[in-house]
Amino acid sequence: MYCVCKEHVELAIDKFVDEYEDAPDIVDLDKTEFADWEPPKRCDLGDCQEIATFLVV
Repeated sequence: MYCVCKEHVELAIDKFVDEYEDAPDIVDLDKTEFADWEPPKRCDLGDCQEIATFLVV
């Protein structure tokens, strides 16, 4: 599972496919709320400080 910015969404998809050998679901964090989980505010990949806008799962 990766929470990423728009710039890193393709990289997160590639990493997910490499790891799980299956296509991920992409969730727009701006349009989705979670009852028991608060997504991180910043991108998970590298030293990126952009706002995480997508969940790749």
